[in-house]
Amino acid sequence: MTHSSASQPQDHRPRRYSAWQALAGDADDRPLTLLDHLNELRIRLFRSLAALAIGVLLAAVFTDELLKYLIKPYGTELQVLGPTESVVIYFRVALLAGAIFAMPYITLQLFLFVAPGLTRKEKRTIYLALPATTGLFLVGVAFAWFIMVPAALHFLQDFQSDVFRAEWTADRYIAFLTSVLFWIGVAFELPVVVFVLARLGILGPKPLLRNWRLAVVLITIVAALITPTVDPFNMLLVIAPLLVLYVLSIGLAAIAYPRALRK
Repeated sequence: MTHSSASQPQDHRPRRYSAWQALAGDADDRPLTLLDHLNELRIRLFRSLAALAIGVLLAAVFTDELLKYLIKPYGTELQVLGPTESVVIYFRVALLAGAIFAMPYITLQLFLFVAPGLTRKEKRTIYLALPATTGLFLVGVAFAWFIMVPAALHFLQDFQSDVFRAEWTADRYIAFLTSVLFWIGVAFELPVVVFVLARLGILGPKPLLRNWRLAVVLITIVAALITPTVDPFNMLLVIAPLLVLYVLSIGLAAIAYPRALRK
């Protein structure tokens, strides 16, 4: 009877890598099965979706004022062509604002998912990148709103004005704005991505310098996809900051790339 507790089977399943270990500990060398990784991914996705839902609920409080602010550059009320179009537009704007609110937490969940495979030094690099990612995204959104959007709207409204009368629908206008704001914000995160890859020894400054011609071509293609108009002026408004960001990325890669790998 005294040895009954010793004969009980023990649970040898690996314990979950705690958030504190992910933030402050070393890499986790315990073996995990595919199901363990999928379960961890499920938890991170669920928490990210929960944060997004909370962000959308918070954004819904002032979505009406945000819609009025977005429509202000157009100068007048927009048309809706369907009974549910206004509702769809309302929640589209609330979703975008909620995603911006939840982005820091969602980025943290992504980091916690990959953290078990990172060393303490590599985690410090991620710490620097987390706030910078959100900050540069907001800078990109501000650039798109205050510089790109006014120039693009002015061109589109005045283009062939003696032939066409600009009467845009709310669905097309809001979709155009949210697409430009979101993708320009994402493009501005390029320096942070390059900095992290360089710090981890994955990407150095030499390949970036050696392939600058290819980078210019890719930036031009991306600018053509993002730019809502076909005129060279608005394309240059996108190409110029992306080229500056690329040059900045090369500088950050030169600073962050480990010395042991430079040779």
